[in-house]
Amino acid sequence: MTALAFGTARKAQYLVVELALPGRPTVNAGVLLLDPASDALHIKLRHDWEQVAGADDIEVLEHLEQDLRNQGQTAGGEQLLRSLEETLSNTVRITDREDIAVSDFAKALDRLYLRHVAGEPQAHVAVLQFQTHLPLYSLQAAATRFGADMEVEAEDWVRAPENLRLSTDMFIARVVGRSMEPLIPDGSLCVFRHSVVGSRQGKLLLIQHSAASGSGGEFTIKRYTSRKTATEEGWRHERIRLEPLNPDFQAWDLDPSELEDGPYHVRGEFLRVLPYEEL
Repeated sequence: MTALAFGTARKAQYLVVELALPGRPTVNAGVLLLDPASDALHIKLRHDWEQVAGADDIEVLEHLEQDLRNQGQTAGGEQLLRSLEETLSNTVRITDREDIAVSDFAKALDRLYLRHVAGEPQAHVAVLQFQTHLPLYSLQAAATRFGADMEVEAEDWVRAPENLRLSTDMFIARVVGRSMEPLIPDGSLCVFRHSVVGSRQGKLLLIQHSAASGSGGEFTIKRYTSRKTATEEGWRHERIRLEPLNPDFQAWDLDPSELEDGPYHVRGEFLRVLPYEEL
């Protein structure tokens, strides 16, 4: 079976720490980033407390980051977050958890801090379509654009990784579901190419079941494998198998006639997950 060689990104959760002192406006004070796989809690709080707090509060706030680090190392990241969610006061509080995909936690923590705390300026970035950015579609819109060959307006244009060679049949879509974890975390933005280059064997394909509902069908990403037999006319597919990567989910078989000529259609090849720090 063909080996998979993709960059790894895994599911993470982040929360924003808020500071609401009496008589002062509420400000974002830092970011907590949980790596569920290692149970590590990455923490980055602001240090310019004199800009947002009085002298008495600063004495406490200056020790907050180290206190959280110590508690995280002792209790574990998940347990610490649960404790904070249950016990924090109205002065120091945290937002609800948000799921993201991360490959480099240090870079992701810095990016989160810039966006939520430091107030990263929204500098104008030139969007060069299919040169620096790729279109973001819903999966249904992508199927319409590439399957029915109809023009569909992109929801947005997303900066693509610098090391990825772009083409006009590539797009970005959000994948929901756990069947391809850990490679594709639930909720990840992923890069696809409509054209499958070379053999499909062992590749991760985006497949649409067009007869699944009246709203355009259902989509799945699975590893494609096939078994062939020799005939007088050449090679013929005997069986097509669609396999999840998560062992909690079941693989299933398709008759070759069900793919393309039937209700199932290949809409693209999975290329990679877009980690949060690259967005």
